[in-house]
Amino acid sequence: MKRAVLTCSAIVISTVSASPSQADDFSYPALHTSQMDFGGVGLMQMPSARHAPEGEFSVGVTHNDDYIHYHASLQLFPWLETTVRYTQVYDVLYSSNPDFSDDNSYTDKSIDAKLTLLEESYWLPALSVGVRDIGGTGLFDGEYIAGSKRAGPFDFTLGVGWGYLGNRANLRGDKSQGSDCDRNTGYKGNGGNVDLERMFSGCVSLFGGVAYQTPWAPLSLKLEYDGNDYRSDFPTSRAGTPLPSDSAWNLGMVYRLTPWADLRVSYERANTLTAGLTLANNFNHADPFWLDEPMAAYQPAATTDTLSERQWQQLSEQLATQAGYQDNRVSYNGEQVTVTGKQTKYRDRAEAHDRAARLIANTGIDAKRYHVIETNQRQALTETVIDAERYAQVARHDYLGASIDDASGTVSAGHTFASGPQVSDQLDTFNAGFAPKLRQSIGGSEDFYLYALGLTGQAEWRMNDHWLASGAIYANITDNYDKFNYTVPPDGTDLKRVRTLTRQYLDETFRVTNLQLTYLDRFSDHWYTQAYGGYLEDMFAGVGGEVLYRPFDSPFALGVDINYVKQRRPGSVFGLFEQELQYSQADQQSYRVQTGTATGHATLYWQEPLGLFDGTLAKISAGRYLTDDVGVTLDASKQFDSGIIAGVFATKTDLSAEEFGEGSFTKGFYISIPFDLLSVKPSTQRANISWMPLQRDGGQQLGRKYPLYELTDPRSPWQSRPIQ
Repeated sequence: MKRAVLTCSAIVISTVSASPSQADDFSYPALHTSQMDFGGVGLMQMPSARHAPEGEFSVGVTHNDDYIHYHASLQLFPWLETTVRYTQVYDVLYSSNPDFSDDNSYTDKSIDAKLTLLEESYWLPALSVGVRDIGGTGLFDGEYIAGSKRAGPFDFTLGVGWGYLGNRANLRGDKSQGSDCDRNTGYKGNGGNVDLERMFSGCVSLFGGVAYQTPWAPLSLKLEYDGNDYRSDFPTSRAGTPLPSDSAWNLGMVYRLTPWADLRVSYERANTLTAGLTLANNFNHADPFWLDEPMAAYQPAATTDTLSERQWQQLSEQLATQAGYQDNRVSYNGEQVTVTGKQTKYRDRAEAHDRAARLIANTGIDAKRYHVIETNQRQALTETVIDAERYAQVARHDYLGASIDDASGTVSAGHTFASGPQVSDQLDTFNAGFAPKLRQSIGGSEDFYLYALGLTGQAEWRMNDHWLASGAIYANITDNYDKFNYTVPPDGTDLKRVRTLTRQYLDETFRVTNLQLTYLDRFSDHWYTQAYGGYLEDMFAGVGGEVLYRPFDSPFALGVDINYVKQRRPGSVFGLFEQELQYSQADQQSYRVQTGTATGHATLYWQEPLGLFDGTLAKISAGRYLTDDVGVTLDASKQFDSGIIAGVFATKTDLSAEEFGEGSFTKGFYISIPFDLLSVKPSTQRANISWMPLQRDGGQQLGRKYPLYELTDPRSPWQSRPIQ
């Protein structure tokens, strides 16, 4: 008899205020969407046509006797739901070689997507089409069309499933041809490809169910008819472990612990107990909580045409601390005050301009205009002109709805930094600091989670307005990468080892990760350039340069970078590989490294392409990669109202799937979170979290310290967009 185990499964929730525990006589608690065991809005095993609110992000875990699913779901658009999942199969080992993967369970990586075709109306149901395990290895792949209709506290779903979702074959399919009705469940190349040929093929089954919101607001119930008979599940096909289905009906309950956490328990196949937990938030509604200095009161001193040296210097200090303009200069020519500096505090530039104008006005200096020139690494980006007289009306609130925008306008910055003699500055010639750094890998063969936690010390020395020296040292604190056995490719690939030498670099407790000299300049109104040389990143040293064409306030930009690099030798502070062929004593095998190559890309940046996708950025790069392969990288990202960015990228080069190895081509995801959502201080900086299912050598780009598109962001804000 199959033993029952209490397990965990993810629930998508909306970040709304908590409902009362009991409905009153005049209202009924709302039925909230919840996730399936696999992640994604649905019933239990089966999906529905419903979707979470736009921006909803949830992470969760589902666990029973057979599987444990770790999954994250994000509602990118009102019409597009995406899910990433790792599944560990308990009855199957990752590898038959205990020296390679020990007793680590087999781990499958999956990506799901659901497209909403029709929103529910009075007469018509909501309608969605979706795919499960797209581009995977075929463990759970399937397709479906589902419709959902509400009636009071009930939400009914009826759908048609193919593949894993339709293996019960109650509509169509010949089970005598196999448990998958002769559907091709293999995969092309080395996995990771989207196989369109097998979609909507094999067994076809009806599925459906109903969700019921009880009068007690935290509790909802579910009943589901399962379209899968579990005869082709991986434990059965791979290890011969049966997953009996004593009933097609599954029962479940969802209990809302808090507005941001749900718990689910279900009894499935009439023999398996499953439960779930999820934490969730909405990226659109993530608001900062700041302990910031209040804006100075508008209290102008007596009008004067001169200030003392101490007064000018005090203004520079206030512009840095209260308005966020670090590394600033102040100039005055009798008619205008000009401030140049890097904005480090406020994504909302109107807030920064208002604060700067108020500080200048309060000095009493006789000026008709205030000019604020925003820079980054002392390169002029934008120029905001504030009319002093009109600003006084705004600051005094002389009329209803007065705003800093009424007195100011922003244009492309001129080539000269200031108008008139410099009267003070708060220049940051030398900067240094420490920050934690986490390197991680999920779903590996040796262990499900590999990590390396350390501390990075960074320093910058600005020699003048163009030359910049920088360096960084990493100190490893703790890691479990000693389990990482991937030192020589196990799948026969013969590429130069540009990234899969990770373990050798992590063996060093201390290492210099950056030491370079950079020259930055702007040679016309819309053109920016840089040249650099030194130890450019963890694994490569060399020289290079970049040119960026970025018109002011334009959704387009075009950049080209060209580099010549050599691979750094692990275990040596400044050594480089001189011989391409290397020998591993541990594996008693030879492998190749990069002893010198030209690499670079031409990149097109396009915000909100075709005007159809609000809050998006598309990047298309074409060029040569580090292992001498040539190809294209596509990067698409969505920015939510809070400023959180979620993105996906994929690289396809001239390498075949066999040459590339497992995964067939490079792909990954990332999330970029504004620091001011993570701390109590306003900031324009970001924390970046990236995830790649597999780290291989094909399609790898050089890591550059000062990408010009990021450096020039204020010209057409993307990373520094204010909260909407």
